[in-house]
Amino acid sequence: MRILVVQPELEDPPHLFGRWLEEAGAGLEVVHPYAGDPLPTLDGYAGLLVLGGAMSANDDDLLDWIGPVKELIRDAVAEGVPTLGICLGHQLVGSALGGTVAPNPRGQQNGLIPVGWTAAASDDPLFGALVTPRRGVHWNYDLLVELPPGAEVLAQTPDDEPQVVRFGERAWGVQLHPEVDETVVATWVTDTERGELADRGLDADRLLADIAAAREELDHAWAPLAAGFADLALGPP
Repeated sequence: MRILVVQPELEDPPHLFGRWLEEAGAGLEVVHPYAGDPLPTLDGYAGLLVLGGAMSANDDDLLDWIGPVKELIRDAVAEGVPTLGICLGHQLVGSALGGTVAPNPRGQQNGLIPVGWTAAASDDPLFGALVTPRRGVHWNYDLLVELPPGAEVLAQTPDDEPQVVRFGERAWGVQLHPEVDETVVATWVTDTERGELADRGLDADRLLADIAAAREELDHAWAPLAAGFADLALGPP
């Protein structure tokens, strides 16, 4: 059985998460809507993974594929297809289901941030096994500032921002990036962004070095998420 992967931009591929899914026995079919790939229906797919990107989940009027991706997400949730959104994908799931996405009033989040599990996470079928101290890579401007009806926060940042959300019985989102290593993040760091980071007292090379130094820690923290998602997708409904 295959998992449908929606990749919103070239620079944020499935990368590590895709490898971990395949190691867990899942086949992947990756579509690139930004490049004109048509979105298939969910027939024959065991799960839906929506990745990150630099655009906004609110760009329906600017990008003609945003609306169809949200419709695909709504179909997946309605049909009980296991669904996971990462960063922009997380925001797209939230927006598709009636939540609100907006720029973070504290500004861009960058680098390694601790995961602040809530009590609700302990009993979650996907994240319950992960409720131990761990960090994740954050690299985002926007946030899900208002949850859709019925959603529940499973983890939050030290600033009390949603970090992991359960949107439905078989739908989740993570604001962090479990799929990346420093080589992927380095492709996001433009000269303009280096300057913006420096203005905030942050050094891009230091952030990348910190991510590289934490590679074993991050693999240990997030490979089980991919394995758990594959188990849900490939197992009985």
